[in-house]
Amino acid sequence: MEDMNEYSNIEEFTEGSKINASKNQQDDGKMFIGGLSWDTSKKDLTEYLSRFGEVVDCTIKTDSVTGRSQGFGFVLFKDAASVDKVLELKEHKLDGKLIDPKRAKALKGKEPPKKGFRGWIEPRYFGGTN
Repeated sequence: MEDMNEYSNIEEFTEGSKINASKNQQDDGKMFIGGLSWDTSKKDLTEYLSRFGEVVDCTIKTDSVTGRSQGFGFVLFKDAASVDKVLELKEHKLDGKLIDPKRAKALKGKEPPKKGFRGWIEPRYFGGTN
């Protein structure tokens, strides 16, 4: 029987699922891509980076309210050597902007920051008498 690669059928997975599955672990094939144009699509980023090796997963982070790109994303290459190839080229330009690819680092036990208000407002400041 043929050896099945863990990344063999990318179409079976939702966008970013493989990247998110390893966010707390070191994955030598994962990259952070900063400086993206708001107009850059997942397809654009995947096509650009495919010249360096096979892209297994790609996601561009978007604002949960507006749906607009936050200007960064993550890419997972099948082979860690592809990351080295990307980093060898000193300047990357996509959709008219210089992008900033970096080797992704595992969060290593860090909790992602929680969103929302965490302050305390003293009740005496809401009017009335003390």
